[in-house]
Amino acid sequence: MPELPEVEAARRAIEEHCTGKKIKKAIIAEDSKVIDGVSPSDFVAALVGKTIVSAHRKGKNLWLQLASPPFPSFQFGMAGAVYIKGVAVTKYKRSAVNDSDEWPSKYSKFFVQLDDGLELSFTDKRRFAKVRLLEDPASKPPISELGPDALLELMTVDELHGSLSKKKIAIKALLLDQSFVSGIGNWIADEVLYQARIHPLQIASSLSRESTATIHKCIKEVIEKAVEVGADSSEFPNNWIFHSREKKSKKTFIDGKEIDFIVAGGRTTAYVPGLQKLNGNQAGKAVGKPKARTSRKKRDGDDDDDDNDKNEDGGSEPASEEEKIARNAKSKRELRPKSPGKKPSAKRKPKASDTDSEDDNEEDEGAAADYDDQKKKPGRVTGRKQVMVGKAPKKLVNNQNTSKPRKKVK
Repeated sequence: MPELPEVEAARRAIEEHCTGKKIKKAIIAEDSKVIDGVSPSDFVAALVGKTIVSAHRKGKNLWLQLASPPFPSFQFGMAGAVYIKGVAVTKYKRSAVNDSDEWPSKYSKFFVQLDDGLELSFTDKRRFAKVRLLEDPASKPPISELGPDALLELMTVDELHGSLSKKKIAIKALLLDQSFVSGIGNWIADEVLYQARIHPLQIASSLSRESTATIHKCIKEVIEKAVEVGADSSEFPNNWIFHSREKKSKKTFIDGKEIDFIVAGGRTTAYVPGLQKLNGNQAGKAVGKPKARTSRKKRDGDDDDDDNDKNEDGGSEPASEEEKIARNAKSKRELRPKSPGKKPSAKRKPKASDTDSEDDNEEDEGAAADYDDQKKKPGRVTGRKQVMVGKAPKKLVNNQNTSKPRKKVK
């Protein structure tokens, strides 16, 4: 899903090609799930005739400053993307618009034509983005609730170490928490921790100042490089785990070392056990694995893969509100009794490595943390009821009838 580099690439493209131009025409989709809190007609009326003054970003949120308020703001969610006709904005794997597709795209939620003929569109194929019209986007949620921007406002090493020392949660989950630092999503967190040689489940408060300084350095390097190349992943350095983390082969390697996948911060997490080890009191502890990953094509008929994403944008990933909602909905469905009045024989239990605390997310079809099914053994007794699985047992227990008839009592 789009993270800071993709959103920054969109902001820079708008700043370069659209500022100083007047909006001549606007089309807002009739989609109340994405267009939040305003009718399409009112949205159009607030845009037409206004000049785009500048484009702003914080974390994974973007907004346009017009000549006068209100201003349109965009929370990218799982698949939000900005397109400018005739302009390459960024290469993005969930891109919904190709040069040969209809224009504006059927997935377009916000479309404007400028006075010089240039056309700008915000699309959302999965409908987890939010497009709003606000008087001051920076002063309203979700932007007002974000932590410092990972590119523009990153804490100093001392500030970061002081904050980490108070957090008793896994470092991966904390990096995904948009209220802690905004803009870091699943792939960036994995890359930062791989480059820093830090285990994703290492408790934040246990990290030394030296380790904190390494994480700080890697955050800057990874994000600045991704932004420098316009979020074009084909230009990312060859030694990044990014290039291997989504491969579908059973065994995946980087520089000859095997990559493993676990759940951390509610998200499928790629790391290298040979380089990223748990330290201190956590050393030697077993790390649980998520369910085997399945392609999104198998899950919902789409050919996009989703990293079992779950929370991106948050954290475990509070980064994405939509992802958190979807994850909770999935958990409720899994724990719901099969019929009214009956309790389920066993609840699903989260893995020991799961933590839960955004976009992200998060559908979040991918936003849900992985859960293991609790298998039932044939003939196992639960409370005073016997769970019947497979062949029926020869006898019943708990003072119930057995296979032998009782003797009559005179």
